[in-house]
Amino acid sequence: MPPALFSRSPLALLLITLGFSGCVQLGPDFTPQQTPWIDHWNSPALEQASQQKAQPDTLQWWTIFNDSVLDQLIAEADARNPNLQIAGLRVLEARAALGIAQSGLYPQVQQATAESIYLDRNQSGGNLPRDAHAWQYGAGFNLGWELDFWGRFSRAIEASDATYFATQANYENALVLLRAQVADTYFALRTAQARLRIARENTQLQKRSYEITERLFNSGNSAELDLQQAKTQYLGTLSTVPELEALVLRTRNALAVLLGLPPGPIPYLVENQALIPLVDAAVLQDVPANLLLRRPDVRAAELLAAAQSARIGIAETDFYPSITLLGSIGWSATTLDGVSDNRDLVAGPSLTWNLFDHGRISNNVRVQDARLQQLIEAYRDSVLQAAREADDAATGLLKSLERERILREAALSAKRSTSLATAQYREGYSDFQRVLDAQRALFVQQDNYLITRGNAVSSLITLYKALGGGWHNNLPLIDPATREQMQQRTDWGDLLDDERAPDTNSLPDRASLND
Repeated sequence: MPPALFSRSPLALLLITLGFSGCVQLGPDFTPQQTPWIDHWNSPALEQASQQKAQPDTLQWWTIFNDSVLDQLIAEADARNPNLQIAGLRVLEARAALGIAQSGLYPQVQQATAESIYLDRNQSGGNLPRDAHAWQYGAGFNLGWELDFWGRFSRAIEASDATYFATQANYENALVLLRAQVADTYFALRTAQARLRIARENTQLQKRSYEITERLFNSGNSAELDLQQAKTQYLGTLSTVPELEALVLRTRNALAVLLGLPPGPIPYLVENQALIPLVDAAVLQDVPANLLLRRPDVRAAELLAAAQSARIGIAETDFYPSITLLGSIGWSATTLDGVSDNRDLVAGPSLTWNLFDHGRISNNVRVQDARLQQLIEAYRDSVLQAAREADDAATGLLKSLERERILREAALSAKRSTSLATAQYREGYSDFQRVLDAQRALFVQQDNYLITRGNAVSSLITLYKALGGGWHNNLPLIDPATREQMQQRTDWGDLLDDERAPDTNSLPDRASLND
């Protein structure tokens, strides 16, 4: 096309400029981070503590305990937990921020103006003054559109999009942590209640021994040493009851707060006197390495790095000129006779280029790049920590189960020893010290057994949490009452209509983060 055509056809110049706009994206395209070691990572403890089935249900792993109370507790926590509500609101915030970034692709300035001015002029000249009174009116529309020539706005959308997906992953991570914490606290409460029952039973047993020795001492058939030893042991065991009662109340209050309730009794939470169930292995839907990479917090770490990669491109656009299309339409008139209306049309491109920044732009790019590398290292560390947590939890489960089997036998032996020592003492074949020793060992072994059983269940819950189990939720991001309050306060448009928590499968694949 001959250059003379540009001067004769400004529209052609405008069309060509628009055609070239947005065709360049500065900055690096994000490359999903590889963790080569995880493909060959082997955890013997995890292999031993897990099993794979054809159709496992790791999305609702807590159902393996077959406890309807636990199911209800998790449902209540999903609906009312404050931290989960905050995570859902952050998703809505990121969704609105993405809308702000997307608006950059359209004209940034679209202003309508209107004015009305009253003129009162008094001129004194000669013998008679002359007065002039008039109104001046004006209206106009201004348009300014900075073209996305270097990818400033498309990179901003890319960063906001990755951040939005990261908030979704953080919401799912909040679900993983909440459900694990509810289950762990619930079984900790049941363990504390069982320990309290054992303490009270042993207190009653030792109290009867103390009363027997007291009667024997008063009748002169027993030494004071037996009386004082029995009393010491009874009072020592009795002193554990208030401590365990406080532990039960603290654990119950912690569970209530997780449900979004004030501290106090939970109506449907009835004491279950059965032992907490033991499960000797976690059911997994995939190999552990893949599960680790799909953990919501690991996904969020990678998505945050992708967002920061786009910000490098935004910073690099400052090296180049910004090309803006400007236009305005104006109309003005006055009430003075003989003055006609004025109509103005102004349009054309504008170029702004900061040539001398004294290193500000270069250093800003370096800042963004350093932040990207920090997030990449944070992602790698999150994968390492996830592997460590999974291996530690698997080891803890195996060792707790091993210890549980030993202590179960020890508790049974201690109970039998107490019965035998008491019978032999009554028949005069042994002294009272053996009775005291047997009763002391019984309480210790029973209490240790309950603690170890609780640790085994806690390790299994931690293992599911470490592998990212329990991230799915069909409930809305925010509860209906909060949604109604927000709608009354602010016009949210349709952003609150589609408010269900996103599926992890809907997040961008690792290979398409930069598509």
